[in-house]
Amino acid sequence: MFYEVLVTDHVRVEPNKFGMSTDEAVRTQLEESYSGFQDKDIGTVVAVLEVLDVKEGIIIPGDGAAYYESVFKLIVFKPELQELVYGTIEEITNFGAFISMGAIRGMIHISQTMDDFVSFSDSGVLTGKDGNKNLVKADKCMARIVAISYKGEEPKIGLTMRQPGLGKLDWVAADKEKAKKQAEQELAKENSKGKKK
Repeated sequence: MFYEVLVTDHVRVEPNKFGMSTDEAVRTQLEESYSGFQDKDIGTVVAVLEVLDVKEGIIIPGDGAAYYESVFKLIVFKPELQELVYGTIEEITNFGAFISMGAIRGMIHISQTMDDFVSFSDSGVLTGKDGNKNLVKADKCMARIVAISYKGEEPKIGLTMRQPGLGKLDWVAADKEKAKKQAEQELAKENSKGKKK
């Protein structure tokens, strides 16, 4: 889920930015320092939204940079368990697929890609045995977050597409159309029974 976060921090502005105005230097430094920054409590920083306040700077002896206490807003993505996410298949492997959710990516184990026995081909395709469903790079999908781990440098996100309404968007649309036709047929049967009476 995306959040707007208000942060107060001492921003270390490097000497190569001293030619800029203070506000511009602080904003540029924030964009460099926080770009892709990840924290278990905050999430993954997507962008610096706005710098609200920059106090007078200080210089620490032995460090050529200036430090400015600043208040700023960030847009962050923090994954939540059971959250529905939209993404694009970035990579297919013999053990599953990686899906890009914009700010971060998650992994769908091969057993969680579809309700079927799934096989991997050397051409980078996951194929369901019975339903003849295929999953390839660049497919658009809906998935649910079922696991989050913050061990290592970036969070590891586990996803599933084995629930109703999830999977490749083409599959979801086909399932909706099939359910709509079944409902129409059942309604037609009900109506024909009512006319016979």
